[in-house]
Amino acid sequence: MRVLIMSFGTRGDIQPYAALAGALARAGHEVTLAVPEGFADLVPHTGPGTITHRPAGSTLLRLLRDLMPELGGPLDALRTLGIMTSAMRELNAECWAAAQAARPDVVVCHPKCLAGPHIAEALGVPGVLSLPLPYFTPTCAHPMPFFGGASFGAWGNRASYGLRRMAGAMYGGMINDFRCEVGLGRIGRLADPLRNPDGSPVHVLYPYSRHVLPVPEDYPTSAHVTGYWFLDDGDDVWEPPAHLVDFLAAGEPPVYVGFGSMGFGKGANERRDAILAALRVHGLRGIVATGWGGITPGQAGTGDVLVLEGAPHQWLFPRVAAVIHHGGAGSTAAGLRAGRPTLVVPFLGDQPFWGARVHALGVGPAPLPARRLGTGLAGRLGDLVHTGSYASRAAGVGAAIRTENGLAAGVRVLEQITGVAALDE
Repeated sequence: MRVLIMSFGTRGDIQPYAALAGALARAGHEVTLAVPEGFADLVPHTGPGTITHRPAGSTLLRLLRDLMPELGGPLDALRTLGIMTSAMRELNAECWAAAQAARPDVVVCHPKCLAGPHIAEALGVPGVLSLPLPYFTPTCAHPMPFFGGASFGAWGNRASYGLRRMAGAMYGGMINDFRCEVGLGRIGRLADPLRNPDGSPVHVLYPYSRHVLPVPEDYPTSAHVTGYWFLDDGDDVWEPPAHLVDFLAAGEPPVYVGFGSMGFGKGANERRDAILAALRVHGLRGIVATGWGGITPGQAGTGDVLVLEGAPHQWLFPRVAAVIHHGGAGSTAAGLRAGRPTLVVPFLGDQPFWGARVHALGVGPAPLPARRLGTGLAGRLGDLVHTGSYASRAAGVGAAIRTENGLAAGVRVLEQITGVAALDE
C-alpha cells in the first residue's frame, strides 16, 4: 500500500502523523509524509516499508513563528490571514507535488492541508480526513469542540457540526483555484467535507482515546476512533541536557508549566510572573517551558524553578508531579498517558473542550482561561496538587490509555479502505 500523509501546524499537529508513518512502514507499506521541513527529524526510519519526507508548508510555518510574538490573542491572529494567503497556496502546490511523486493508493490529510481531499479526488483514490479531535462527525452526545464543554441538547449538539463547512466558506476561492489547476470542476463553498463526489461517506480517523472521550453511539462506521498515535521511544530518541537531568535529580518531582505554540507575545511577561508567583506561594519546584514565546524566557531567580524552551512531552511528563498546559490535543494526550494530574489553561480553539474533558474525568480542576492566569493560577495550582483524587484518577486513566494500540488500529483501517493487507498477512 502506498500512503500519502499530509499535515501542517506545530509539533502537536505533526507528531501523530509521523508516528502513523512509522507504524505503516513497520507493516511493510510505502509512506510519503508531507510536512514542513522543520519536522524532518520526527520522521521515523523503520522498515520493512519505506518513509519519504516531502517538505510542505515550511514557508507558512515560518510566517506563523515570526508573527506569534507580535500578537495579543486569537483576534489578532485572525487579522493575519491575508498575509498567509500566498504561503497557503504554496502549501497546496507542495502537497500536489508530493502526491504526484508518491502515486498513493490512499491520501490521509489533516484539515489544515486544504488541498488534501481534492488531491485524492484528482488521483481517483480514497481520501481520509484525520485530526485528534471530534471535529467532523455530527453527534447528539456533544457539540463541536469549539464550543468548549457546553451542551445544547441532542438537536443543538448535532446542528453545531454545520461549522465543519467553515474552511470551505473561508477559503472557497483558493480551493476552487486549486481544483482548476489539477483538472477538477468548481464546488460550492458550503460543500459537505464528509461526502465524496459520488455521495459515499468520507472516512475519518480520530486519533484520540475512547477513555478520554467515549465514542458516541450515533457515530457512523466511517468514523474511526483509533486511540492516540504516539511516537515509540525508538522513533524519537532524545538526549536531555545535563541541566535538566540535574534539576530533576535535585529534589521532589516538579510541576510542569508550558503553553507550547501559544506564543502570543503580548502578556508574556505577566504570564511568567503569575507562574513564578503561584509556584512560590505553594513552595513547589517547577519546570517552565517558554515554547513559542507565550512565556518570557530567562532565569527564574530561584533554584526551585528551571526555565527552558521545551522538552519532548513523552520524555518529560512521566518525570514530573503534575502538568499545566494550554490544552492542545497533543499536550493533553501526553499528560494523560503519563498519568499526571492536569490543569488546562486554554487560549483558543478546541483547548477549552479538552480542559472540560480533563475536569469531567476527575484528573484535574476546571480549566482556567488564559485571561485569568494572573488572578486565578495560585488557587487553581493549589487545587491541582493538593486534591489526592486527581492523582489517583489520572493514574487510572493513564493506565487505560497505555493499553491501547491506536497506531495498529489506524493501520488496519487504511488497509481495509484500500483492500491491501500488511506484509506479514
